[in-house]
Formats: sequence, C-alpha cells, structure tokens
Amino acid sequence: MIGGLFIYNHKGEVLISRVYRDDIGMAYPANRRLQRPSPFLLPDLRRNAVDAFRVNVIHARQQVRSPVTNIARTSFFHVKRSNIWLAAVTKQNVNAAMVFEFLYKMCDVMTAYFGKISEENIKNNFVLIYELLDEILDFGYPQNSETGALKTFITQQGIKGQVSTKEEQSQITSQVTGQIGWRREGIKYRRNELFLDVLESVNLLMSPQGQVLSAHVSGRVVMKSYLSGMPECKFGMNDKIVIDKQGKGGASDDAGKSGKQSIAIDDCTFHQCVRLSKFDSERSISFIPPDGEYELMRYRTTKDIILPFRVIPLVREVGRTKLEVKVVIKSNFKPSLLAQKIEVRIPTPLNTSGVQVICMKGKAKYKASENAIVWKIKRMAGMKESQISAEIELLPTNDKKKWARPPISMNFEVPFSPSVSKGPHLEGLGFKFNVGAHKTPL
Repeated sequence: MIGGLFIYNHKGEVLISRVYRDDIGMAYPANRRLQRPSPFLLPDLRRNAVDAFRVNVIHARQQVRSPVTNIARTSFFHVKRSNIWLAAVTKQNVNAAMVFEFLYKMCDVMTAYFGKISEENIKNNFVLIYELLDEILDFGYPQNSETGALKTFITQQGIKGQVSTKEEQSQITSQVTGQIGWRREGIKYRRNELFLDVLESVNLLMSPQGQVLSAHVSGRVVMKSYLSGMPECKFGMNDKIVIDKQGKGGASDDAGKSGKQSIAIDDCTFHQCVRLSKFDSERSISFIPPDGEYELMRYRTTKDIILPFRVIPLVREVGRTKLEVKVVIKSNFKPSLLAQKIEVRIPTPLNTSGVQVICMKGKAKYKASENAIVWKIKRMAGMKESQISAEIELLPTNDKKKWARPPISMNFEVPFSPSVSKGPHLEGLGFKFNVGAHKTPL
C-alpha cells in the first residue's frame, strides 16, 4: 500500500516523515535534531526520489495541477492545506481513491486535535502526529482513523491517576476492535442536542451567450451530535429515488401532478456508522452517531439545478489599445435570502497597463499579479442586480493573436440551500429532533 508519508512546508523542508517500506527514499524532519545516517544505510537513490518531489512539485516553475506526480517510477499522491503539503509515496499500483481518502482523513484528524494545519502547529505537535501515524497506518495499510476512537487513548493532556483499571482498558479495546468503533459507551449529557448543516458547492460552466455547458452540485451533510447513551437516529431526505421506489415507477409522475418537488441524486457516499442495508431497502439513513462533529454523507446531483446567480459580460474593443468591459450579475434566489462574501474575478489581457473601475456596489481593485479585476460585495439580496464597468488600457504589442477571453469566476455563500434540502426530517428512537436553518456555500 503506502510506502511512506511526508509532510512538507512551503520551502520544501520535510517536517514529518514516516517510511513503511524499504523501496522508497526517506527525508528527515527539519524540526528534529537528528543527524543523517550513513549513505550506506540510505542510498542516494532513495533520498533523491523524495527530494524530487520538492523540485518537481513544490518548487516547480509552472503550477502543478495534477494531484498525482510520477517521478523515477515512484508515485506521489499529494494534497495541500494552506502552506503545508501532505504526500503519500508508493512504487506499487495502489488504489488512488483510497490513498486520497486517507490523506483527507489525516487532515481531518490533525484539525480535530490541534486546529489549523500550519507549520507552527505541526512542529509543536510532531510527537502527537507520530503517535497518530503509528495508530492509523500499519505497514502502509490504513487502520482505525475515527477521531472519537483515537482520542480515547491518544490524548494531548496528561492522564490523571496512576494506572488505568482493567475495565477502562477493556472499554478502549472493545471500542477499537468492536462493532461500533466510532462511539464509546457511557456518554452522558444533561441536554441532548443534534445539529445539521448542508454544505453545497455549485460548479457551473456557461458560454458567453448564456448557455449552460455543464453544471453539477456537490454537497456534504455535516452533523454535530451531543447525545447520551447509544441512540439510533434515522435521517430521511426528499429524494427522487425514494419516490420512484415507493410508487414502483409511477410515483414520480404522481408527485409532479400533486406539485411535490423531488431531487435526483446521482451518487452518494456515507460515514461508516450508516447502515447500508437499510438504505438499500428503505432508502432511509439509519445510524448510531459518533460523538461530536462528523461528516455523515456526501452526494452529487446534475439534474434540475437552480442557478443562484446569472452573470452577463459585455466586452467592446476600442481600437487596439483599449477595452471596455461591463459585467452585470443578477441574483435568482428568493428575496428573503441573502448572499454573502461575493467575489467576482474578471480576467484581463497580459498587456494591460492600467485599469479604471466604476462599480455600483462593493469594492473593486485591479490586481496586476493575477491579471484580473477582483470585485467584492459583502451582501446582496435575492432578485437584485448590480454591475461593474471598467476601462482597460493596453500596451501595443506585435502579437497578432486575439485575446482568448478566459471565463469569469465567481464565489459566494448563500444561507439555506435552494436545491436539495426541501423537507429533511430526523427521527430518533426515544428522541425528537428539529432541523434548523443551515448555511450553504454555493
């Protein structure tokens, strides 16, 4: 499986290194006062294989977009968090999806233990990270990576008392090796609470004429549970699959006649606590929730996507040294909703010498290093319209190629999802839960 795991900073220095197989190189952490061993113990080819990632990926002249890089018959699977690189190295033909799932899970575990993933936090907690790696990976094969189970025996604080009793040791053993390893027994709260957030990301590509070329929604259901005992929860969603199964082929038409709206989910993945057998038979999500915050499921849909914004660009060339750009954005959601943290990036030609910007709302600034006009709006209500105008001065050039006009990108957040959560319900054995409003970045 995984031959080694390395964590780099933005300079390319190795902060954490763990080698599980002898067919790859090993780099030593910058924060550990260790002398490099003799070259006879670690051949130069092994070290060069690891150093090649620093040269070809971190310090590459061009931005590396692919998350998998093959160097000297060695595969580097890497993810980036702020200025930190996590790279899993192997020379075998491994399952790439499982490697990336492990890397993302490792990021979640580190975030749960010491917050933001930064160079300072990694250096201050490098002993803790090595303990986690020893528990999560066994000879390169991922093992138990559930944060709740790991926190029972890998703590950041000293253990009070002398020696743990046999009962406590048996509880830890049963939790790690038992059927429900994500939740320990004996949890008690004065007040039982359950919070649910639906986070959606809308990915859209539109032509200059306003035609939608491709669009899909990627969503996550994130929950926080503070429940006593071992409760069993049941979560249902207004899903087209459920309606079709209940009606055996004709229920979707009846739902359309009655005015009920449905959502077709293309694919979804669940947390290990979800009972897949009940989901296949009843199309309901039944589970015993972990304690604290966790991601219950992910889903993706490509049908009946409601576009929250419409972007209308107008570009006019005035001679060969001037461009006039006008961009209009219209919000298509309900007036009761409010978009926040709106950021529109309008690309400019490479030979731009100066930009004059006039915007009705928000603030706009030309960033020469990014070759783009960045327009930021704090808030915008539904069914509203705003526009920006810019005069771009160009330097004369001998290049006869026309400007390719790259697409305009837009990021924003809207409270409440207009596409998926049209009536979720939660049922618990012995408890009744209410689902409140949730924020959804689109």
